Amino acid sequence: MLKVFVVAGARPNFMKIAPIVRVARNLNKVSCKIVHTGQHYDYDMSQSFFEDLELPEPDYYLNAGSGTHAQQTARIMMSFEDLCLQDRPSLIIVVGDVNSTLACAVVAKKLLIDVAHVEAGLRSFDLAMPEEINRMVTDAISDYFFVTEKSAVKNLIREGKNKTRIHYVGHVMIDNLLYQLKRMQVDNGSDYSSKEIKRSNPGYAFLTLHRPANVDKRDSFQEIAEAINVIAGERPILFPVHPRTRNKMAEHEISLAKTVIQLPPLSFRESLYLWKDATVVMTDSGGLQEESTALRVPCMTLRENTERPITVEVGSNTLAGTKKESILAAYKRVLLRNPKTFRIPPKWDGKSAERIWSVLLQGAEYS
Repeated sequence: MLKVFVVAGARPNFMKIAPIVRVARNLNKVSCKIVHTGQHYDYDMSQSFFEDLELPEPDYYLNAGSGTHAQQTARIMMSFEDLCLQDRPSLIIVVGDVNSTLACAVVAKKLLIDVAHVEAGLRSFDLAMPEEINRMVTDAISDYFFVTEKSAVKNLIREGKNKTRIHYVGHVMIDNLLYQLKRMQVDNGSDYSSKEIKRSNPGYAFLTLHRPANVDKRDSFQEIAEAINVIAGERPILFPVHPRTRNKMAEHEISLAKTVIQLPPLSFRESLYLWKDATVVMTDSGGLQEESTALRVPCMTLRENTERPITVEVGSNTLAGTKKESILAAYKRVLLRNPKTFRIPPKWDGKSAERIWSVLLQGAEYS
């Protein structure tokens, strides 16, 4: 029996572990337990996602809470170490690039527990991004590298990783997206509070914005807001506002046009209900770059770089930068593109979690 801890801590993690846990339920040779570190401690950003993604209650909850990167990482490490000593797994699966990913990977390796990193090898080459540090350190000590795109394979090989440990499996985020899309077709948004907003705002854009580099400093936030307001003069923008962003809007006295329709944080499925039919998605989220690519929805990334270059290569994603003029220029370019020409990356077919478990079970047989 392969005893596995699957670690989740922040909102993007939940979407990535859902397919992994779903497949594990049907595997007789696997004991799979969910460890929720509590990195996202707000109910709307955490517990509701478990319900929406049809995930079972976590087997363990570490209650890490907020704080600086160092404080949060330290609390997760101490709690996770106690857990691993108490109920020692043979393998842990970490996903993505949040503090929980790094913290639990380090603890496991020091306890001689194998680490599998899902979404390994992605690089923005921007060390000012905390996520880039988390990605690099996690990959430095992982035993299994499950990658979503070919650039990640090249990055890992360049960094000296063993090729036999690198597995190009596709993307569990897309597994979840396609699963949720099928589930959503049953009700088609009939119970969503945003249904009338969607109906009454044809041609809308969809916006998400939360990265510290974009919202923490007033000057950078103001540049983006001015561009958003210009675009909102042409079409309505539906904007589910992250709690961090809402706080910074008040702190910096950022004003948005009335046609930027501010919404509360949404469940995954309701967010999908809105952005899948948007004229354009504007985001600084890594996950939404990929999800919009999978559904051929035009995307503008409000950043200077991306660790997901495949989304740009296949034509669906445009790097817009963070200055007013660059964002508006990118917006004009995006509107000229034909989504029918966008390509779907290889293996983004909804079967990535199955490939991951196939590799892990084969590895267990020979260990």
